[in-house]
Amino acid sequence: MSKRLIEDTMLRRPKPTDSEADLLREQEHFLTSGAPSAASVVRRPDKRRGEAGEGEGRSGENEGSQRDVVTIEDLPDQLPSLTPAPPKKSRFKASRVTFEDEDAEERLDRHDTHISAVLSRIVERDTSSTPISLPAFTGMAFPKVLHRSETSNQVKKSIFARQIAAQKLKECKTTLHSLSEAAPTPETTMDTDQCDAAGGELHIFSSTAVSGPRLVSGQGLQGPDSSGETMRIHMENQAKLQAMSQSEILEEQKKLLFQLDPRLVDFVRSRKAQSVPSFPSPSKHPKDKSGTEDPPVQDVSRESGSCSAAVLCQKPQEVKMEGEEEELSAPPPAEDLPVKPQKEWVHMDKLEPEKLEWLRDLPEPRRKGTKKAMQARFDFAGTLIPPTEDLPTHLGLHHHGEEPERAGYSLQELFLLSRSQVIQQRTLSLSTLANILSKACAGEYVSVLKGSVTSTLLDAGLLFLLRFALDDSVEGVMSAAVHALKALLVCAEDEECLDCTFSWFRGLSSFPLLPSAQEEEDEEDEGLDESMKETAKEKEERKSDHEVARQDAVKGLLKMKLLPRLRYILEVVRPSPRVVQDVLEILTRIARHSSSSATQVLDCPRLMETVMSEFLPTSWSPSSQSIYGLPLSSAMKLLRVLATSGRHACARLLNSLGASERLSHLLSAEPNELLLEPTESLRITTEAYRLWAVAAGYGQACKLYIDLYPALVTALQSVHRLPPASDPLQPLQLQRFLALLSLLTQVTHTAGCHQELQAGMVSSGGEECPPPPPVSWGHVTGLQTSLMGHLKGFIKNLDDPLQKDGSLTLIPVYLVYLEAYYHQLSRQNCFKPVETLQELELLTSDALLPLMSHSVVQGLIKNLKYVPLDSEIAKHASLYHQVALVVLPWLLPGSEYLVHELLSTIVFRHSGGPEAVELGELKLHEETQKDTSPSLQTVGALLREACVQLPSIRGCFLTHLAHLESSVIVSRDALLGHNPWIKSHLLPELTGPILPSDWPFLPLLSLYEQSGVSDGGGLAVEELPQGALQAVTHCLQWLLLLEVWREEALKVVLPVAKFARLSCVFLCSSDLFLERPVQRLTWGLFRLLTRSTKLDSLDLNVPPPGLASFQDLYSALVSQYEAVSFGDRLFSCWVLLPLQRRYSTTMRLAVFGEHVGMLRSLGVTLEQLSIPIERFTSPPEDSLPLLRLYFRSLVTGTLKRSWCPVLYVAALSHVNSFIFSQDAAAQEVETARHSMLRKIYYLTDEVLRSHLLLFRLPQHHLQLSFDMYEQLPPIRAKRLERVLGLQESSVDKGD
Repeated sequence: MSKRLIEDTMLRRPKPTDSEADLLREQEHFLTSGAPSAASVVRRPDKRRGEAGEGEGRSGENEGSQRDVVTIEDLPDQLPSLTPAPPKKSRFKASRVTFEDEDAEERLDRHDTHISAVLSRIVERDTSSTPISLPAFTGMAFPKVLHRSETSNQVKKSIFARQIAAQKLKECKTTLHSLSEAAPTPETTMDTDQCDAAGGELHIFSSTAVSGPRLVSGQGLQGPDSSGETMRIHMENQAKLQAMSQSEILEEQKKLLFQLDPRLVDFVRSRKAQSVPSFPSPSKHPKDKSGTEDPPVQDVSRESGSCSAAVLCQKPQEVKMEGEEEELSAPPPAEDLPVKPQKEWVHMDKLEPEKLEWLRDLPEPRRKGTKKAMQARFDFAGTLIPPTEDLPTHLGLHHHGEEPERAGYSLQELFLLSRSQVIQQRTLSLSTLANILSKACAGEYVSVLKGSVTSTLLDAGLLFLLRFALDDSVEGVMSAAVHALKALLVCAEDEECLDCTFSWFRGLSSFPLLPSAQEEEDEEDEGLDESMKETAKEKEERKSDHEVARQDAVKGLLKMKLLPRLRYILEVVRPSPRVVQDVLEILTRIARHSSSSATQVLDCPRLMETVMSEFLPTSWSPSSQSIYGLPLSSAMKLLRVLATSGRHACARLLNSLGASERLSHLLSAEPNELLLEPTESLRITTEAYRLWAVAAGYGQACKLYIDLYPALVTALQSVHRLPPASDPLQPLQLQRFLALLSLLTQVTHTAGCHQELQAGMVSSGGEECPPPPPVSWGHVTGLQTSLMGHLKGFIKNLDDPLQKDGSLTLIPVYLVYLEAYYHQLSRQNCFKPVETLQELELLTSDALLPLMSHSVVQGLIKNLKYVPLDSEIAKHASLYHQVALVVLPWLLPGSEYLVHELLSTIVFRHSGGPEAVELGELKLHEETQKDTSPSLQTVGALLREACVQLPSIRGCFLTHLAHLESSVIVSRDALLGHNPWIKSHLLPELTGPILPSDWPFLPLLSLYEQSGVSDGGGLAVEELPQGALQAVTHCLQWLLLLEVWREEALKVVLPVAKFARLSCVFLCSSDLFLERPVQRLTWGLFRLLTRSTKLDSLDLNVPPPGLASFQDLYSALVSQYEAVSFGDRLFSCWVLLPLQRRYSTTMRLAVFGEHVGMLRSLGVTLEQLSIPIERFTSPPEDSLPLLRLYFRSLVTGTLKRSWCPVLYVAALSHVNSFIFSQDAAAQEVETARHSMLRKIYYLTDEVLRSHLLLFRLPQHHLQLSFDMYEQLPPIRAKRLERVLGLQESSVDKGD
């Protein structure tokens, strides 16, 4: 044990605390112990020196003098390079002989010897055959001096370059020498033409046509007669070729091409290509413009790298070609040049014809139209220039290289010019892009250009181009970029429409202008828990500027710090009025994007302060030089849009930024007293009223109403002084008065909430009740009488043609005000029902009825479905119900309260109208037998039960829409005018209608999502939640009512979508479809869907909405049928319906292939299916795999008439048509026909044999469901005899 301990201590690993003496002692212990080492010692060969590895070419006695290389596993042999470039290798090191044990000093002395050693090795060159040339006699006394300029064209090579060239020449000679020794035949074979490119005949040049070999030069041979020896070798090769036949030459050629390196073959062909032009081309070989080419004999794979011989041969060829080009590119004659150069011209000593081509006249433009797509070109105004239009050159539209004859600039050229060094070019290109964007947004290019111009520009990076241009130090370029950005973001038509609809019902509210494309969920988050997934904000921060800009242009610009730059332009640059207006419109568009974007505009340092101080001052003096220091309507509109984003933003504007003070200054005086232009004064007061209306919509700025009440009354009285229609200011005056009425409407709503808030009776969502506004109901009651008089006056003015248009514009806003007044009046303590009813009767008789019966109003609604005012309202209840059902799936976010009200009051209320009479006249037939399937006659009983259950059905649907409760409350506050509770006038994001078009299926779909879980390709069915049966029953009852009485309401749902959603009845649970109420209702819906008038519209080849294909759903249905159906007749009919002949073959292949076992339980008769059998048998099947499956299932007994009558008849029909078909077909199909016919003939089952051979036509009224021949028709009998005869003859031949 002590000995083992000593050994362990001897072989311990070194420690950091060991000294050098300890390490040496441990090394000695290790060497004496003889223990195996942890690392192996190998001899690594040096590939660059051509050395062999360990044990190769070395004797054992020299191993001791070699260096030991220690290699450790998983450690590279060489250190990694610090640079990405490969290590440099010397071209000449491999040719030097070195030894490992050689001393470097001795090697240096051997190479650096004394000059005597060099002189002693001088060998005199043989000059016996060198011709001697005497110098030419001249009349000059001294030889001509050689000037350096005369030798400038000679290429001088350095010693290193000459050494490399000599090495390449040596390698090429070595390669050719080895080639001539190894295979002398391919030299002469490859330097001749073996194949004729035109006729394919063999052609060999004669010895007289070839002056010598093309590959072997004889330079490597020693002796004075090297060239003669080379010629003799060449003649021998020629003689051998002459003695060989054409087939032998081709065979040898194939062998050589197979054996030789493809790079060597390429080298030989390149040498041949150099020498071919010196020989006359035979007449059989046609010449083209590029010269004679070597026809490819065999497809040879060429590698990317090339051998040294190929490199050596490419260089002289390149030099030669360059020389030829220099000789061919002689200067053109002076008459061919556009101008004649003069000696006096500066820097014209060297002629450059390609540059002089710019001075030549342009070619004529295209005169005729073409169907070929051409590049779009635009002028500086953004107008598309036709290709055939010939414009003068002085317009500056021809300064481009591509298509010089066409005027205008392409988008690519404009992008290039926008990054030019010339300021004018940058400015002009950006202005042109702005004009193009403006016309593209107006739709001027839709009919003449393919694709979208705006999308093309955005994909090309327009946002980044404009953002970079905004940073330009030149004000002109910056101004052009601002104008282009405004053209991209702002749509003037949209802004005008939003301004015009501001005074409509709920006109204050607007949708955020977000992109419609939805962002796809990251694949990284798939399969993670909700707590592990990244939030939307984290994902947004992780994206790059390009990714954000590609999805949302406004977000991308905000991420690129657009707002600080716009602030700098307004505050520091102080540009022209047009640029200021563009910047304000851009800010307005950003504020419309979303509430977060509006918050960023408010939070940008000094941006809003600059807008308020420079463009909404409290005092100003008229100036025509600059708009700085003057109030601007566009700045007031920016404040209004920012206030729309939320009540907190509005409060910041009114209190922190001084917007309330600006409203007082602008609205306390008449527009003509504001020291502004008339149009601008009307616009800015209109925007001030709108901003005030938005603030009053939150219950804010109401104290201002009390302070400015006299000014408001004065403005109301001015309505009688509206200018005539011919006055250009009349539209602005109307808009100003509409904004004033909108303000009064919102103040009325706010005042109506004062009493409720004062009493503290209502709290919103458990939060503290907001404070009551300073305005009460008594402050607004005095306006109703005067406004009522105005309304009656405008109704009378409808008869005046000059005032008709203005009256039609104002009347709807008065009606909106009166609706707000009487709605809020009913909530006040001072409300007197009797007096209010009398007022409403007077209003109806004096105003509303004359208005509705007026010819002008009748003309406006003539295209609508007019509902006459009749005392018998019950007669029109059906119409009201139909309108409610049509409107319901079209309501957008923000109208959730209307959805709730329609569902609660109208949609699920039994009208008692014509439907009740129809219901009483229906013949109600109860089922007499349990196994029989219900028919259409039993639908009446189901309808009667559904009408009784309408209140329960309404409760079912309202329960499934309970998730909209919070949205309903927010929408209710906005619709009913509960202004102090409104948080924002910005509506939710517009992602589509509130309810989907297939909302009647919602209970069924939600149940499927809860219980049907796809796992591993199958369908795992969980336990149904409580009340699921009742919910499904109510859903099916409602669907039955709609299908019978309100079919128009379900027209938006495709029949395939109806079938797919009703399939959830079978997929939700293993026994839900077996429940009696569910089974009866589903049978009724199945009968309605499979009526003869509806079957053709049921196209299962179209993917249902929400599914990739119907085949996926059918696969789940079939799997569920095999698992839980127990041969249920309803489920069987549901599975059989998609197997009709006109639908996809995939579903029939799935049944007869993967799920063939279900054929034993599909026992539905043709009467129960209620679908004509011809839809399963016609036209004949043409899928050979499916026909084979039909035949196999019949022959093997898998498919029997007693088990599956419908598919048995279908399979018989298709197999019978196939085996006796006379149509021409492929050999495989014909062979399958013969094989099936022979097998059928020799069947032992006589019944099946007779069915297959004697089948005639399907007949559903017969016992067998098909008709049979008594005996085979003659033509079929002959075919059977022919097929059997062919078999007997083949058997005889085999014997």
